[in-house]
Amino acid sequence: MTGRPVTTTLWRPTGPEELALVEASGRRAWPPRLPEQPIFYPVLDEEYAIKIARDWNVRFDGAGYVTRFEVESEFLRRYPVQQAGGRTILELWVPAEELDLFNAHLVGPIELVHTFHPGPAA
Repeated sequence: MTGRPVTTTLWRPTGPEELALVEASGRRAWPPRLPEQPIFYPVLDEEYAIKIARDWNVRFDGAGYVTRFEVESEFLRRYPVQQAGGRTILELWVPAEELDLFNAHLVGPIELVHTFHPGPAA
């Protein structure tokens, strides 16, 4: 049987700089990691991604975004799910040197699904 592969939906909280690089790729790839970023960590729960984008990226990057994307499920088996805190704080840890391979297994575009900006000053 041919056709579209079985995929897993992942989310990625991100700031404006990384989002601009995703846009520059035509929403088809995640940019290479910086030297201080040894892993790329997409998350498995949309609410967790929202929390990071809203509470972390807005504070430190001036804006926060949540993206959603599909990856071939069979390929993702190579990355064990990491529990980074509570029950729903689940991530995949993709070594920076494997990001090109990871990008090759994306199915469809990286979609922007939530945008957060600082609220009015109190």
